[in-house]
Amino acid sequence: MDRETAIRIFKCLSDASRLNIISTLQNGEAYGELLAQRLGLSASTLSFHMKKLEEAGLVTSRKEQYYTVYALNTGITQLPLSALLCGDGDAGEDEARRREEEYRKKVTDAFFDGEKLISIPVQRKKKLIVLQKIAERFEIGRVYEEAALSEMIALAHPDYCTLRRDMISEGILRRENGKYIRVK
Repeated sequence: MDRETAIRIFKCLSDASRLNIISTLQNGEAYGELLAQRLGLSASTLSFHMKKLEEAGLVTSRKEQYYTVYALNTGITQLPLSALLCGDGDAGEDEARRREEEYRKKVTDAFFDGEKLISIPVQRKKKLIVLQKIAERFEIGRVYEEAALSEMIALAHPDYCTLRRDMISEGILRRENGKYIRVK
């Protein structure tokens, strides 16, 4: 199922009257007049909600003489929730990656002036982005002496002790016998 269809279904289900209609139709198909009576809705209100449910593909209808009979579209209503959530997974993942990159850029633009860190963010998510940007100066797996590592961090910000400690606590750096290794 594509993401647009899933969104249409979730929007449709966000109304209490429509949820009541679906709940009632789980017991079997029903005439429109009978549904309106059971749910305490006017014929025009029921018609409005049924149109929305049909557009979303949740309900089907057929004419029987002068009456309209409604039934659940079990092809959709019996799908597991995960099928609706996954939808077009690749497009959703690409969009999430794009948003995450935009956010990272926004944070780095706000906290860095070129290669210099203006201030250390208080919010953990932003601080992690800043720490990862500073860590890009180090090779993964390479061993650094404390003085050399501190000097490289100090190029970004004078409070290299705090930044070094935070990189260790976030698992970006590992300390062994007074030497440091970039882990991720």
